[in-house]
Amino acid sequence: MTADLPGAVEAPGTSHPAPTGRRLRWNKVPEVTAYFWVIKVLCTTVGETAADLLNEKLGLGLTGVSLLMSVLLVAVLVAQFRTRAYRPGIYWLAVALISVVGTLISDNLTDNLGVPLETSTVAFAVALVVVFVAWYRSERTLSIHHVDTTRRESFYWLAVLFTFALGTAAGDLVAERMDLGYWLSAGLFALAIAAVAVAHFALGLDAVWSFWVAYILTRPLGASIGDYLSQPTADGGLGLGTVITSVLFLAVILGLVVFLTVTRRDVSDPERLTPQAS
Repeated sequence: MTADLPGAVEAPGTSHPAPTGRRLRWNKVPEVTAYFWVIKVLCTTVGETAADLLNEKLGLGLTGVSLLMSVLLVAVLVAQFRTRAYRPGIYWLAVALISVVGTLISDNLTDNLGVPLETSTVAFAVALVVVFVAWYRSERTLSIHHVDTTRRESFYWLAVLFTFALGTAAGDLVAERMDLGYWLSAGLFALAIAAVAVAHFALGLDAVWSFWVAYILTRPLGASIGDYLSQPTADGGLGLGTVITSVLFLAVILGLVVFLTVTRRDVSDPERLTPQAS
C-alpha cells in the first residue's frame, strides 16, 4: 500500500507549472504510504492527549499552554522551512505540534470564548477553503507531490493547521450531538475514511480531494482513540491516563520516524538516490 493510497496518485490532467519563486530539487513532504497514515493517526492521538496533559500539569491555563506550544511550533516550522528536502524527524515533529496547537485553538474558542462548536466548525471549514482557493489560484495545483517551493510549503502547512482545527471542532460537535462514546465515535470516523477510500478507488474521486478529506477525518479518529485510552473508566475510557497514553504513542511515532529516516521508504525516488543535505 503505497502509491495506491489516497493522495498518492496525481489527479488526471493536473499540471505543475514552474512557480515564479525558487524551485527546490526535492519535495519537502513525505510520499503518501501506509506509514504516513499510521503516523498521522498517532500524531492526532498525541495531539488530543498531550493538549489535555499540558493543560492539567503545567498550570499555565489553556491560553498560556496555547502560547507556549505555538512558540514551539513556530520554531520547528522555521527549521522545516530551512531544510532543502523532506526530513522525517523535523516534518513529523511539526505535524505533532500542529496537532496539539490545532486542538488548543479549537478548545480556546469553545471553552474560553464560548464560541459554539457549530460556529467554529463552519469558520474553520471556510478558512480551509480559502487556503485551498488561494493555493490553487497561485500554483494551479493542490498536489502534495510538488511541495518544492517556499510558497507551496506555506500553503501546505496552513492547510494542515486548519485541517487539525476543523477536525477537532467537527469531531467534538459530532461526539456532543450524537453522544456515541469514544469507541463508537472512533468506529464512525474509521467508516467515513473507508468510504472516502472506496469513493477514490472504485468511483474515481479525485486523488487530491480524497487525500485532504481523509486527512481531516483522521483528526477526530485519533482524538477518539486517545480519549478512549486515557479517560477514566467511569467516563467510558480505559483509564490509562494522559501521561501513559501520550508516552506510549510518542514512543511508537519515534520508532517509526527512526525507521523511515534509515530506510527512506517515504521519499520520492530522485531524493532516495541522493545523499541528504540540509
